[in-house]
Amino acid sequence: MNALSSLSVITVVPPRGLNTRWYLDLNRISVHSAWAHGFMHVWALWLGLVALAALDGVAYLVGRRSRQPERAVAAAALTGVGALVALALNQPLAHAVAERRPYAAHPTALVLVTRAQDYSFPSDHATVAGAIIIGLLVYANRWGLAAFVLGLFLAFARVYVGAHYPGDVVAGLIYGAAIGGLTFALLFRLVRRLAQWMSAGPLRFLIAAGPKAP
Repeated sequence: MNALSSLSVITVVPPRGLNTRWYLDLNRISVHSAWAHGFMHVWALWLGLVALAALDGVAYLVGRRSRQPERAVAAAALTGVGALVALALNQPLAHAVAERRPYAAHPTALVLVTRAQDYSFPSDHATVAGAIIIGLLVYANRWGLAAFVLGLFLAFARVYVGAHYPGDVVAGLIYGAAIGGLTFALLFRLVRRLAQWMSAGPLRFLIAAGPKAP
């Protein structure tokens, strides 16, 4: 039996009117901006997540050359861990809410990606973006700001391509940031100590770029 055949499935989470109106308004815009369809499809599907992951990777590489490489590497590593944890915890929440995809209620809407049959709230993409944003904000403001811009555009793209209501991506960003922040609160000291231990041994090259100071 298809998961979406459950009697508990809902059409759209509150605020229903606002979610529906903004979704349809943006869908009308996307109908008249065919020149952007190719890029928005790729960005919404995978390129936005790749860009965020690459940003975290660059932050890690730069952090290895900083004055406190152990802290920087721990923050970059936990950013990735927080994103994975947030994605995993998003699944039970999505099944508990059981919101149908917007194109199920609006079959004539323009959809630029494959019409998935899973649940819509919260958005997996936005959840991962929220976790990466908060992680890189802990790392350094400039990295967090860059992640915020990329993540916000990814959330917008998920609505633009017709895959989510606006509330789905907003909730995903908030939920991902909360899980990512909690991951940092619980694990940062432990991971930083692990990085300090590694920096004193043969695995130092993973933590710091230069030789150990005398």
